[in-house]
Amino acid sequence: MAAVGLLLAGCNPGGEGVRSEGSAGATPAPKGAVNTTPTPTSTPKGKKVNAVQLLRGDPRVGAYVKQSLHKPCAADAYPVEVTYASLTGSSSPDIIVNVMTCADSVGIGSYVYRRRDGAKGGYDEVYANEQPSVYAGLNKGELEVSRQTYTAGDKVCCPSGEDVTSYRWKNGRFTKHTSSHTDYNKATPDAGTTSEG
Repeated sequence: MAAVGLLLAGCNPGGEGVRSEGSAGATPAPKGAVNTTPTPTSTPKGKKVNAVQLLRGDPRVGAYVKQSLHKPCAADAYPVEVTYASLTGSSSPDIIVNVMTCADSVGIGSYVYRRRDGAKGGYDEVYANEQPSVYAGLNKGELEVSRQTYTAGDKVCCPSGEDVTSYRWKNGRFTKHTSSHTDYNKATPDAGTTSEG
């Protein structure tokens, strides 16, 4: 919670938030994100999921995230971005949900939901990350999670670096596949990339 407060210091309160449904391709990924533009799979007409309701009903979603979904940012636009994608090999598309702040679209929660087998249906949360500035997307069939990193004095607009981790679905869960960290040199933004696999 303290980290969220630190990130939000100096934010512009005049922002408008993100669409409540749709593909992440129309919304820019966080600054410096590495290949996080998802390529969503199509969903049958009328089968879209109410992501706000899904998150509110998930007992594992943190109180701060649920509080951000108490009311829309503007009109009926909640700070939620939804992508339908094939990540877990399920016969139905999985759902990637990113929750952001209304003021400046800082990611405060990223989740993946998998369609539950059986007559009752529904969805199970199979991935969650509630660290501030998180953003989840799809890259080459894998779940890719980026998180901007800040040092003392950084403004929300200008992080010092970024961590990117990719996950593969294996044995009923997501397993870390690769990770990298990039330090943003303010004078030369492309300098300082490190990686591990």
